[in-house]
Amino acid sequence: MAKRQIIEIDEETCTGCGDCATGCPEGALRIIEGKARMVGENLCDGLGACIGTCPVGAITIVEREAEPYDEAKVMEGIAKLGHKVIAAHLEHLLHHGQDLYVRQALAWMEGQGIETKGFSFGKQGKQGQTAHFDACPGSAPRRFTPLAPGKTQETVSVPVQAGLQAGGTTPSALASWPIQLHLINPKATQFADADILIAADCTAFALGSFHAELLAGKSLVIACPKLDQGREVYVDKLTALFANARSVTVAIMEVPCCSGLLKLALEAREAGPRKPALDTVVVGIQGEVRRRENR
Repeated sequence: MAKRQIIEIDEETCTGCGDCATGCPEGALRIIEGKARMVGENLCDGLGACIGTCPVGAITIVEREAEPYDEAKVMEGIAKLGHKVIAAHLEHLLHHGQDLYVRQALAWMEGQGIETKGFSFGKQGKQGQTAHFDACPGSAPRRFTPLAPGKTQETVSVPVQAGLQAGGTTPSALASWPIQLHLINPKATQFADADILIAADCTAFALGSFHAELLAGKSLVIACPKLDQGREVYVDKLTALFANARSVTVAIMEVPCCSGLLKLALEAREAGPRKPALDTVVVGIQGEVRRRENR
């Protein structure tokens, strides 16, 4: 057996609620004798989808000797659960850049005579190949043109009550979706050789000029270093983003807990082969830019 990343469960902390078992489409976890147990190392991909479902933080990712992950074995277990579960599994793999596992899953489905329509595999330019399937509409990747000043569109432009003429709106600089770090695909086209903004959730609410001053011309990713579950997964995703980025800006609040996002970004940059310029913008709680730094 070789060393690889795999989840580990703290039995003393685990309450046996079962949320992790429900959140693991690969079927690696079961509740046995009131505790979450891994029923097969070869079923755990080590990507940590279950971490975000645990309300008490009993699950972590460790590196140790373990049986190799077996995508075919996983598909045997989840295929009988239907289209939605398969879609959730593929979406999970794709969001972590596991194209090889996606290929293996689709090949297994074809070998079993399972319809793969809706799970097609297509090219996306320099980004190689990406799976497309009917999963959650809210996390489906989308790109669009930001609104020009003076134009309105109810879905992306929000009226501002102060500082604008009557009937005016502030244009949105958002150019892609999704934006939450757990949901984005680091290999999506909007992140290829792009200027990326990694923003703490609160910055957009505190800084009135967020769209014009920070977001314009950048591909956005948001996260909360204090409240988000499964932050261990963030380093892997950020590392993948740095591997393709032209530049990175990290926007955080001045409060101490928010510095965790910058630490994750710096860790990710050091872990990857490419180390693009990283600018830091610190936003004050009263809505002003307190300082800017280059790292």
